[in-house]
Amino acid sequence: MLLSLGLALPFIYLNVSCNKDNNNNNPPPVVQQVQLKTSATLGSYLSDKDGRTLYFFANDFNGQNNCAGQCEAFWPYYYVPNLAANQLGAGLKISDFDSVTAVNGKKQLTYKGWPLYHYAPMVNGTNTTEAPGLTSGEGVQGTWFVAKPDYSIMLSNGQLTGTDGKNYKSDYTEGTGKTLYFTDSAGVTLYSFKFDKQNKNNYTQSTFANNGTWPIYETDKIVVPSTLDKSLFGSIDVFGRKQLTYKGWPLYTFGQDARVRGANKGMTFPSLGIWPVVTKDVATATP
Repeated sequence: MLLSLGLALPFIYLNVSCNKDNNNNNPPPVVQQVQLKTSATLGSYLSDKDGRTLYFFANDFNGQNNCAGQCEAFWPYYYVPNLAANQLGAGLKISDFDSVTAVNGKKQLTYKGWPLYHYAPMVNGTNTTEAPGLTSGEGVQGTWFVAKPDYSIMLSNGQLTGTDGKNYKSDYTEGTGKTLYFTDSAGVTLYSFKFDKQNKNNYTQSTFANNGTWPIYETDKIVVPSTLDKSLFGSIDVFGRKQLTYKGWPLYTFGQDARVRGANKGMTFPSLGIWPVVTKDVATATP
């Protein structure tokens, strides 16, 4: 009996030891560095692993970080080195993420070309990153917005530069200065056509032969920053395709912009005022 027990003890020890080793070999769970959260008012938006909201900055119209100096204290850059697909929450694609380097040399994660930030407002004299689940940075200064996966309209705040190479201000006089204008979710500039009428596209041919020059903004989805009135958007049917409208103006992109972020050459093509960039305060299209 003692012999049998003595023979069994090494086996028991070995078995326990193996189980212990197996447990130690289990990989730690993968952390979701970017995930989707939902707000009753804002819908779906991006957050970090702790549930802290991530933001876009309209001044990053060109896809680069334009938040330097004191701006960074209020809007810390968000970066995850070597972000992998398995570090993303459901509904997010790794192909939508990349990174940029700010002027101070810091890396920053981007989503659909927009650099990502946290919000750190001043609390008792100290910049403090907002708590998980808060979205108090939405709409700050009219240029900061929660990072959403499904915007159909975004706002860019940048310099207007025509096909003539000249810089223009918001009133279309020559000069430097930022204009807050509409883009699609990827930061591609949106235009209206001077000779369109309310909810009537007077440019596009039935064959779409001229659609390469001024492609219609083809969507009927309306997901916009909170500073815009969603009820002012709509869609029309253009020879079987849906085109988004704002205040009755059908919306277009410009072929020569080549879907490059920050390009707004169409404002002077073929001449100034025929194809203006679309802004929040544009007059309603006439019937």
